[in-house]
Amino acid sequence: MTEWETPTLFLALLRNVKKSCKNLRNGLIFLSKIVETVVAFAGPIAEKHGCELWDAEFVKEAGCWFLRVYIDRRDGVSIEHCEAVSRELDPILNEREDLFPGSYTFEVSSAGAERRLRRPSDFERFMGHQVEVRLYRSKDGQKAFIGNLTGSSDGDVEIEVSGQTHSFTKAEVASVRLRISI
Repeated sequence: MTEWETPTLFLALLRNVKKSCKNLRNGLIFLSKIVETVVAFAGPIAEKHGCELWDAEFVKEAGCWFLRVYIDRRDGVSIEHCEAVSRELDPILNEREDLFPGSYTFEVSSAGAERRLRRPSDFERFMGHQVEVRLYRSKDGQKAFIGNLTGSSDGDVEIEVSGQTHSFTKAEVASVRLRISI
């Protein structure tokens, strides 16, 4: 019996896996609390400046933390809108040092033309528009499908591609984004 086959080592590895899963779960809860708090502050500020809060995220990229707030406006978002929201929101976030684990870069920007759809209201608003559905795993030999959004319910998505309907469950879908064709 090698050391990898001993019950003691196996149990130690299993404990480490359980601990890692608990840390990951706690980390995700912590990140969602940050985003939830930012959304509570950012929503009214965006509305005050004639915009709506589209999304917010707190992510680590290349070893640095980024807090991104995305705003939208039916007539389009200008740099002035982003600047106004940023100037008002930044001091409020700076007062909440307890909320953030350290330094981060704060950004306010437009949701973008090829924005990610997340909420049921996003899907309702863009029904009939062209979207790109990205999957976690290949289906019918591909991981990305581009077509017109024809349905959405409880995270499940339906699109039409060249007259053929494709349905995807919430568990299959990694992301759905608007797709702009030129």
